[in-house]
Amino acid sequence: MLDVKRLQMHYPNFDLDVSFSVAEDEVVGLIGRNGAGKSTTFKAILNLLVPDSGAVTLFDQPVATLAPKDKARIGTTFPESFFAESFTLQDIGRIMQASYPNFSQAEFLTSCTKQHLPLNKSLKGFSTGMKAKAKLLVAMSHEADFLLLDEPTSGLDVLVRQEVLAMMQDYLDARSGRAILLSSHISTDLETLCDRIVLLDAGHIKLAATVDEIQTNYGVLKLTAPQYDQVKTDHLLAVKPRPFGYQALTDQREYYQENYPQLVIEPATLDDLLVLLTEEEQS
Repeated sequence: MLDVKRLQMHYPNFDLDVSFSVAEDEVVGLIGRNGAGKSTTFKAILNLLVPDSGAVTLFDQPVATLAPKDKARIGTTFPESFFAESFTLQDIGRIMQASYPNFSQAEFLTSCTKQHLPLNKSLKGFSTGMKAKAKLLVAMSHEADFLLLDEPTSGLDVLVRQEVLAMMQDYLDARSGRAILLSSHISTDLETLCDRIVLLDAGHIKLAATVDEIQTNYGVLKLTAPQYDQVKTDHLLAVKPRPFGYQALTDQREYYQENYPQLVIEPATLDDLLVLLTEEEQS
């Protein structure tokens, strides 16, 4: 559905160069520290930024040439972007009805009611969780086939996050051929919903793997200095010094468990990948 090939953008202190794809019926999580290039990548996918080179295609077409009917198949959410605070959901429904041919105001308002969102209250009076649900419902309400979601669960408590994730899953289950690309700093959300993870650091992809591969094969080794000197390092993807010695990441956890049973080896989490595979936060 989405294909990003050698997307390159050059700035004075930052270079982006990424390639990845999102297939139909797939959820891909784009992760990385602040400044890694996630937002720049999202904007290029939406044709809000013109790349220096490379190609971005969506629905088998270059994003720069998408017709209005194809753009209507895209739903988006961004942390700091939504309708004016004075609007109500009734107002938003009327705007969406006039903007998208596949939008049903009645269904949208019914969905809002099911999520316990007040229809005639201005957005200014909404809680953070209510706004997050409203944003997602708007993104999904016009029968979008592709959702691009930037930090859709940021700032939410655990119960509201679970509800928002359930809304995304319901969207996927409602019809085949849909897909989601999302970013999040909350690793448990990604592990719950995503099929694949793409880890971005300083404008480059450091890792692309399925969640199943990460949970099955990746591990973190906690090594003293003498232990590090003794282990075979061929299968270590990253090593960082720690007060106790070294912390290392591998995608061959079983190899080290079988050959070095004395070592402390734990399954790797997405947080571990971020810590071990990325540099310090970009300015």
